[in-house]
Amino acid sequence: MKKFKFLPLFFLLCLIVSLFCGPAAAAVSDPSVSSPTVLVTDRRSGEVIFSRNADQRIYPASTTKVLTVLLAIEAVEHGDVYLNDAVTASESAMRDLIAEGSTAGIQPGETMTLEQLLYCAMIASANEACNIIAEHISGSIDAFVKLMNERASELGCTASHFVNTHGLPDDQHYITASDYSLIALEAARHPQFMKICGTAEYLVPATNVSAERTLHNSNALICSDSIYGSDYVYEGASGIKTGHTNAAGYCLASTASRNGLDFLVLVFGAPDSDTCFIDSITLFDWAFGNFSYRELLKSTENIASVDIAMGSNVDYVNLRPSSSISALLPNDVDISEFHKDIRVYALENGNPVVAPVAAGEVLGEVTVTRAGQSYGTVKLVASSSVELSRLQYIKSQIRETTQQKNFRIAVVVLGLLLFIYIVWVIIYRIKRIRYLRAVRAAKRARLAAAAQKAAQQAAPPSAPMIEYFSEDPPVDASIPASEPEPEEVSRVIPAPLPEDDPLSDAGFAADPDPFPPARTQEEQAERDYFEEFFRTK
Repeated sequence: MKKFKFLPLFFLLCLIVSLFCGPAAAAVSDPSVSSPTVLVTDRRSGEVIFSRNADQRIYPASTTKVLTVLLAIEAVEHGDVYLNDAVTASESAMRDLIAEGSTAGIQPGETMTLEQLLYCAMIASANEACNIIAEHISGSIDAFVKLMNERASELGCTASHFVNTHGLPDDQHYITASDYSLIALEAARHPQFMKICGTAEYLVPATNVSAERTLHNSNALICSDSIYGSDYVYEGASGIKTGHTNAAGYCLASTASRNGLDFLVLVFGAPDSDTCFIDSITLFDWAFGNFSYRELLKSTENIASVDIAMGSNVDYVNLRPSSSISALLPNDVDISEFHKDIRVYALENGNPVVAPVAAGEVLGEVTVTRAGQSYGTVKLVASSSVELSRLQYIKSQIRETTQQKNFRIAVVVLGLLLFIYIVWVIIYRIKRIRYLRAVRAAKRARLAAAAQKAAQQAAPPSAPMIEYFSEDPPVDASIPASEPEPEEVSRVIPAPLPEDDPLSDAGFAADPDPFPPARTQEEQAERDYFEEFFRTK
């Protein structure tokens, strides 16, 4: 018993290890089909989810009629022809037909509407109906075949060539599954086309040649009365066209929808009709069972936030997708493996997002990718509004203005002008002070000279002066002329001027207009020099 006491612990350890080391989810395995060329496409996105030999050249047989009827439907939509046009079969429309080819029994001279001919071409796979349609659309079969090749090229077909309207064998009449999917997907976008090819049974009214006839769709996926039996009717199947020649094998282009999924399945070169329909059903089952649409991005989720400059209430805003992104994916794919590449337009240029921002305003975009593959791009919009802050706006405008080159140049120029003005004022003040001092000095000199002259005039005249001016007889020369007394000389020396005198230094400074109205010639010369200096400098 002792050797088993650790056995429960061993099993517990194994259980824990198995929980953490379980196998990873296995990838979706390829479907098991035997036809040499197959392709499965999502009709919504056009994405190919499985293919085999899709780029290999093949013969399309009667699946060619899809392009023929597509051109007729487009001509009706453009208004070039009408569904109720009466069309009479010509002898030339019966050329190049073979006895064992599929037919609706239309005879030369028989008149039918264009719509009835379209049903004959798609449901009964009538070769003659395709030629009649071609002549009615383009005037001749050759012109219509040229139109077929041009339209295929427009749709992106690069490895296809058509030489007839119905698909009977010809070495120069070929296509690839990849090219054919482009034609079939375009045809499936037209409601009138899908209505015709999805009809299981159609009654052709009596004509001028034939009694009424009932047509059964050759596509056994949608018609239990098909020439291939009733064992292959598939739930959700809606079209499109069968084909068979010895060179092409058995071919089927078909569509089916379930649970929001819609697929186009192509099978070419099947060895027999059973294999053709079984492989088609297998491919549909595989697609519906292993794929689903997954929402990679929700329009209601905020996936990022960005700073807002000059916002009045908040400084950031949340970004959300303008619409959701969904993709057809295998059911075992982990959504967390997808990456969101976010772009904010303003930040790419080094600029901030600036208020005001309105709710719903486009600010960027987001792309969902996985392993280098893009699954869609949508716009990023603001989740809420952000008002503009007036104060921050004014500050930003001031800051922006001061950072401009022209503003800096203007500041420098104004600074230089201010400096020049200050220097000019200083020079002016210095010159003015010097001038005023010179004027005061000149006044003092004049006053001193006047005082001296007044003193001389008040003194007794000297002898020579008496002799010169007097008419009296000359006096004795031995008698010397009298000299003025020292006291008399001192009396004529001018005393200092009082401060309230306008000619004193204090009075000159206090008087707002110290200059006398009448100026001497010397003063006038000095004043003119002063004014001339400031006028020219």
